[in-house]
Amino acid sequence: MLTVSKVLSALGMDADPRGCQQLVTGGCVDSRLASDGSLFFAMRGENTDGHLYVDQALQSGAVLALVDHKIKSAYPVFNLSDRPDRLRKPPFSVIVPNTLQALQQIAAWWRAQFDIPVIGITGSVGKSSTKETMAALLGYKFRVLKNKGNMNNEIGLPLTLLSLNESHQAAVLEMGFYVPGEIDLLCKIAKPQIGVVTNIGTVHAERAGNIETIARGKSELVQALPTKPDGLAVLNNDDPLVSGMVTNTSARVITYGFTPKADLWADEIRSKGLSGIHFTAHHEGKSHKVFSELLGKHSVYNLLSAIAVALELGFNWDEIETALRSQEMVQRVRVFISHTGAMVIDDSYNASPTSTIAALELLDELEGRRIAVLGDMLELGQYEAEGHQQVGRKAAQVAKRIVLVGPLSLLTRDAILDTGFPEEDVRWFAESNEAAQFLQSDLRAGQTVLVKGSHGMRMDKIITALEEKI
Repeated sequence: MLTVSKVLSALGMDADPRGCQQLVTGGCVDSRLASDGSLFFAMRGENTDGHLYVDQALQSGAVLALVDHKIKSAYPVFNLSDRPDRLRKPPFSVIVPNTLQALQQIAAWWRAQFDIPVIGITGSVGKSSTKETMAALLGYKFRVLKNKGNMNNEIGLPLTLLSLNESHQAAVLEMGFYVPGEIDLLCKIAKPQIGVVTNIGTVHAERAGNIETIARGKSELVQALPTKPDGLAVLNNDDPLVSGMVTNTSARVITYGFTPKADLWADEIRSKGLSGIHFTAHHEGKSHKVFSELLGKHSVYNLLSAIAVALELGFNWDEIETALRSQEMVQRVRVFISHTGAMVIDDSYNASPTSTIAALELLDELEGRRIAVLGDMLELGQYEAEGHQQVGRKAAQVAKRIVLVGPLSLLTRDAILDTGFPEEDVRWFAESNEAAQFLQSDLRAGQTVLVKGSHGMRMDKIITALEEKI
């Protein structure tokens, strides 16, 4: 069990063994999330400074706050060099050189106390859904720790690790990427033995620079894995930039994909629309019928990588097939009937060219008059024009009507019209609020509507409008 005493030891600070035995249940950087047993890490953000809220966190049940300078507080504030006999009765604060580094140091120390399989997942698209699929499948036999939401960066991943306890038998950790070196840092903290790379795309190219830099950044995961036989890299064979990572790792490699060139591959893929998907998986000369409630052909990639990890951790195929049928598979895509009578596919959380084209392929599998509501795709950098044009051409093949949101979507509009798509069936709006008002009055029963766009475009406002008549 993690205690305040152990946290102080991880920071190199002795604590009186007669005190500081309060249990630590997790960590937070937002004082509003502090609860009994929390560690609070005071950090400076764009809009506020966590040091202003230390007492609020301690009053809410946090047992220890980490700060980077002397603060005014109703609770004791100690230095790392203070005598251990002074640190007996939390809550209190301790001054450290850097609170982010302290968080990472504590998380790395705590993770090292556990001899359990840790799986790291990265990729440009699909890493969150892959994480959820894998955690659900492994959850059939193990108690699994996973990142909540998008806690996949230099703050979120160590906070996740602070929730590790003796009941966990595996950890599935999504690892995000913005700049080179970030995944290497996360691996130093989490020490994954298994690394999964889903694909390489142009998401975050605005920050990273180009797709080659993105590929090098993602490959930091497979480079960090233990050498044979302890480490395993699970690579998407259908993505050349991912399959090429076999030369970047000294771990064992298993590939997955849709052709027999992969070690684990699928064919006979039959989407049942909103009822799930069937496919045949092939591995080591044997074939296995698989069904999942996940939606769309692209979900098979998530399932294959999860199956590869399950096999590595001792699952047999009967257990895998049973688990996929019995375990609730969490998916980001949500389907509901709008107050307009139209069926809405809510994939509004985020978007890239690859994920948007996959969503359009799902739309193409469904019945009804198909309508695509597409927002700008952000952070594509030099691939901005190409990405929006690709999506426009695909949308023209699938939808009967297309609603676009945002200035970049004018690039999408031009590509749609270049295909000969009727101009009267394309509507463009500067903001999501305007599109929401139009759709509330325009949609009808018998229509199937996909809503997709980058998080910054606030496509969720469209979803809210279609769920609730406002």
